[in-house]
Amino acid sequence: MMTLFQIILSLVVLALLVPVAVLLLQVLAAMGKKSVVAAPDGRRPEVAVLVPAHNEAQGIAATVAGIRAQLRAGDRVLVVADNCDDDTAEQALAAGAPVLERHDLSARGKGYALDAGVRQLSLSPPEVLIIIDADCRVKAGSITQLACTALETQRPVQALDLMRAPRGAGLKIRIAEFAWIVKNKVRALGFHQLGLPCQLMGTGMAFPWPLIAQASLANGHLAEDMKLGVELARAQAAPVFCPEACVISYFPSSDEAARMQRTRWEHGHMGMIMHEGLPLLWQGIRERNRALFAMALDMCVPPLALLTLLSCAVFGITALNFLIFDYAAPLVLAGVLVAALTLAILLSWQRFGQQVLSLKDLLSALGYACWKLPLYMKFFVNRQLEWVRARRDAE
Repeated sequence: MMTLFQIILSLVVLALLVPVAVLLLQVLAAMGKKSVVAAPDGRRPEVAVLVPAHNEAQGIAATVAGIRAQLRAGDRVLVVADNCDDDTAEQALAAGAPVLERHDLSARGKGYALDAGVRQLSLSPPEVLIIIDADCRVKAGSITQLACTALETQRPVQALDLMRAPRGAGLKIRIAEFAWIVKNKVRALGFHQLGLPCQLMGTGMAFPWPLIAQASLANGHLAEDMKLGVELARAQAAPVFCPEACVISYFPSSDEAARMQRTRWEHGHMGMIMHEGLPLLWQGIRERNRALFAMALDMCVPPLALLTLLSCAVFGITALNFLIFDYAAPLVLAGVLVAALTLAILLSWQRFGQQVLSLKDLLSALGYACWKLPLYMKFFVNRQLEWVRARRDAE
């Protein structure tokens, strides 16, 4: 007869099986035959590109130049220099972009910068607003692809958002790049192949003007992009993934800057899981809304390193339970859990990650996951609540 501890242990394993099953489904779908996407043949809408920037003097000129190269007559770019104490505004102006300077240390965070930019653009609204982070490079043709898709679907559109390890980066950064590929490319592409929405990723986002004009942007939430995507999905406008458009940025080389980035991203994601995951899942079931249900399932897949740590820990506990009490059911479930997660990771690496990591490097990723354990523990004892920008390598 199962003890209370064994019942709880089995329920924990079953709970973890849900995000692992979602991840495996996304990976398998992403590996399917890619649909051929024709070049946009509809009318190209008028576009405004909004670039929020906080102390981005080192790279803002290149970002502006890349964006301007894709603009057409009637299009605009606006840089919001938000609480800057460097010459971001001057560099953006020299590169040919109008600049809105904002100074309000009591309201810090990307959301406030976006809100200021949208209010400025509302004086002469575009048909489609595109948001590009100040440290991103935009693949040729992406502005048109995003604009036309947003006009056609009348929904938010998310480009493929990739982060790459700088040349000569160490193993930790390359593993982080692989995890980013799984999160932003493999998982989003898998749901896209199944006709399901994706999360907003913070950059490379396009919105029909009526949607973004009514959105609640002025907040300092660590995962303001994911929060915005959920709010729009609840308003029957779930985001669409557009892998043909792509924005690229680079991980910082320094361990401290990388740690700051990871803490902000992953604490924000974990906070969204805790506060929005179950309510969104229940709303999707109650309203029979497939898009909401899918977004809730996707949101509840934790960061890959955390999912790996939890799965390995549960497997170890169930193995110990079997050795002591000779009860195999939780161990069998945990074995299925670890096998499914391992398969998802290996398939992702085989199809999408071999150019980033060797198989030997991938096998050492468990050590990387353990190295991140303090970051996850900090979420429960000293959670980051305020937006903090990571230093760029040039600084």
